[in-house]
Amino acid sequence: MPRGTGPVPEVLRDHMTDLDHFLMVYRFGLAEIKTKIEILAEELAHRGTGNPIEHIRPRLKTPASIAAKAQRIGCPLTYADLRNRIRDIAGIRVVCGFVSDVYTVTEMLTRQPDVDLVLTKDYIQKPKPNGYRSLHLLVEIPVFMSDRVVSVPVEVQLRTVAMDFWASLEHKIYYKHSPQVPARLRDELTAAAEDAARLDQRMERLHREIHGPSLPVSPSPGHRSAS
Repeated sequence: MPRGTGPVPEVLRDHMTDLDHFLMVYRFGLAEIKTKIEILAEELAHRGTGNPIEHIRPRLKTPASIAAKAQRIGCPLTYADLRNRIRDIAGIRVVCGFVSDVYTVTEMLTRQPDVDLVLTKDYIQKPKPNGYRSLHLLVEIPVFMSDRVVSVPVEVQLRTVAMDFWASLEHKIYYKHSPQVPARLRDELTAAAEDAARLDQRMERLHREIHGPSLPVSPSPGHRSAS
């Protein structure tokens, strides 16, 4: 059985009403971020400068997936602990055409006053040892409930089409060979990631030669960065 797709753990199943309400808030936060990104995409396309966003994939962790991660990191299965220690219950993947688009969309999203950028992990500038590249943001966004305002964490992953292609197939290869991937395959996957990065650089250069530089992007203030 794939990790995170099993039955709901008993400790959570005994409180299904609370669980539904717990996840509902994350679903609302995810919808808020998705709407913001869709608005950016439509507005940029309307400008006539081209839509930098190829597609968007939101996802909400299942109860089984949440429990599996809690077990891996030693997090008690209480809603308070899950809320404080598992910060990627809600996530959205944004796939862009070019590397410059990744940073342009990031800047446009994070400079919005109700989007609080908590943490940045830039695996494009500093790829993981296996070659993985992507820009990860942890943001918090307010969700206005009937009786209160809840600040909901959402993980935003931004990457190019080439990065997404590599990551998707890498995941399938690792799943097929789980739990141990031969060293030869690991080396070839890393080499393929480098090939994808070179393709991104080449396509970026061609794009700039034809259309000129993308919209200027300046660093966002007030956030923490992690390697």
